[in-house]
Amino acid sequence: MRYCLALDLKEDPVLIQEYEQYHRRIWPEIAAHLRQHGVTGMEIYRLGTRLVMLMETDDAVYRPERMAHAAKVNPKVQEWEALMWQFQAATPWTAAGEKWVPMTQIFNLSQQD
Repeated sequence: MRYCLALDLKEDPVLIQEYEQYHRRIWPEIAAHLRQHGVTGMEIYRLGTRLVMLMETDDAVYRPERMAHAAKVNPKVQEWEALMWQFQAATPWTAAGEKWVPMTQIFNLSQQD
């Protein structure tokens, strides 16, 4: 399945540059965690301070609640999340305590005649 999620960055060019640097080569433990929980592909795009993540998953393996629980008990994932939160900011539409939020699909060319 494909997911599209959004998150903002803090409006600071130095922090944005550092955030992008971290994502040129994420920690191996983070990549392993994602793959272990059925994430088969992930891309992040940026426009200004807005981030958009496209995530592809294997429906036979991916269970968001299981992945979230595993992240909470994995010290390396928690370390990564705490580090990333130094750069990230919730969107105006993000509920308290959340980070990446799903976007609503409003168009799909394959559904057009």
